[in-house]
Amino acid sequence: EAETVVVNVEHGETLPDRGEFAATIVTGSAAFVTDRADWSERSADWLRDAAHAGMPLLGICYGHQLLAHALGGEVAYNPAGRESGTIRLELEAPAAADPLFAGLPATFPAHATHLQTVLRAPEGATVLARSVQDNCHAFRWGEQAWGLQFHPEFATHHMRGYVRARADCIARHGGCARSVAREVSAAPLARQLLRRFVRHVRRSEHH
Repeated sequence: EAETVVVNVEHGETLPDRGEFAATIVTGSAAFVTDRADWSERSADWLRDAAHAGMPLLGICYGHQLLAHALGGEVAYNPAGRESGTIRLELEAPAAADPLFAGLPATFPAHATHLQTVLRAPEGATVLARSVQDNCHAFRWGEQAWGLQFHPEFATHHMRGYVRARADCIARHGGCARSVAREVSAAPLARQLLRRFVRHVRRSEHH
């Protein structure tokens, strides 16, 4: 049976025993990895152990940065400024042989909203995608751990909502929220990556 357990570590919930789970997805957060908050660092320790134990992991936005930090990469404010809206993802050559990205076109749209970024991927990681503003939009570490800076779970209405909510910050970084919102478009290929991750986990379980 399929069962999902949600753990809100930021609100003080205890990190669970890894052995109870087939895989873990770490979602976005308004927090910053560089603040090194206690709950964030505890989560990083948990992720590091899980990655080394071979658990399938998918980090999204904050989760992507936290996974990179946990494995020894570098997270900081993006020198290119805030990235918001529907962006153009460009796949790197190794993506063609990656279990999640194989068979996808060389460029496709994805939704993103972030100020911080993975400046340096963890040692031994493979960078899978970039954008004009971010050189590490996706990476894989080992066989089972992925980080995605973009949001595969966003639909267009989520993306427009975030653009509206971050309008002041977008303006501070030289953008126009109205223009960014107008240019939001569907990102069905990015969305497929969530399903691909779940399928990958199920296949791994059966081997």
